[in-house]
Amino acid sequence: MKNYLNFETEVKNLESELNQLKDPYNQEGLSEVDTSKISEIQKQIDEKLKDIYSNLDPWQTALVARHEDRPKAKFFIDNLFDEFIPLSGDRFYGEDKSVISGFGKFNNKSVLVIGQEKGENLETRIDRNFGMMRPEGYRKTIRLMKLADKFRIPIISFIDTPGAYPGVGAEERGQAEAIAKSIECCMELTVPTISVIIGEGGSGGAVALASSNKVLMLQNAIYSVISPEGCATILWRDPQKTLEASKAMKMSSKDLLNLDIIDEIILEPIGGAHRDKDLILDNVRDSIEKNLNFFFTMDKDEILNHRKNKFLSIGRNKGFTSQSGLSKNLSMKENVFDKIKLKLKKNKKVIYLGISILVLIIMGLILS
Repeated sequence: MKNYLNFETEVKNLESELNQLKDPYNQEGLSEVDTSKISEIQKQIDEKLKDIYSNLDPWQTALVARHEDRPKAKFFIDNLFDEFIPLSGDRFYGEDKSVISGFGKFNNKSVLVIGQEKGENLETRIDRNFGMMRPEGYRKTIRLMKLADKFRIPIISFIDTPGAYPGVGAEERGQAEAIAKSIECCMELTVPTISVIIGEGGSGGAVALASSNKVLMLQNAIYSVISPEGCATILWRDPQKTLEASKAMKMSSKDLLNLDIIDEIILEPIGGAHRDKDLILDNVRDSIEKNLNFFFTMDKDEILNHRKNKFLSIGRNKGFTSQSGLSKNLSMKENVFDKIKLKLKKNKKVIYLGISILVLIIMGLILS
């Protein structure tokens, strides 16, 4: 049974009519398939989907990103990688099922794959904790990322989480420290890292694994510092103002590409990734292959510098305001006395040598 969003009512009615025409023997008074009518309704559905999805507002985009039928990390891992070997445990506390990680092959080349998995139904969603990672999940990925770095194996991550798990137990086991260590590890790696935001990229739970050389994003995915509901509650004291919050946060793929926060948008089928999973699979495969080839001739220092420069450049030229109050080199302005003091410090040895020579000359004149 298909799941429809609240703005897809017309599509739902048309598809219901289409299904009846395709199975006429279950309908009274019908005994043959009306192919011309089927073609006409299918054309109407395609036009309606194109019209709706070309004019999505940011909140509607968030609903598409959270769609129940949207392909999850496990789907991409099962269909894009060969000989995948899942690895478990952080060697400190236990296993976190909200993240799937292990080594596999992409185009016959070894890669480390990390995927935040939400689950397909209620049972698996509870088991996967709805994709919200705990500290042991981040420590597991840190362990594997360091292992991949040691053996010069590229890393591919699939991001899909509402955020890190905010439970008491997770906080007691060092949730914030685990996220910070994960970001630090991602930034220090000397192998190519590619992150693909396939659904929700929520808060530090996403940034912990998305601090990569290349951040790719599906067309109808979202990437934000907080959920629209959380933002609306904090700013307006009204969780219903999700549309205003979604617009203010600029969390859509188009906005984030304009801000240079992500590197590429992966196009989705009309109606969302869940409507044609084979097509989105091909698009993701092509994008990963292209971006891995980009780093093929780079050595480890060039890869590290590429990632460092990418994040240092964010916010320098573009932002939420038209003019930035920061100077281009982000340095503090100095007055004349500070400049003189700095020059004296830099030339301290030369000054001492000059004073010593001057003292010797004076002493020579006195003795003579």
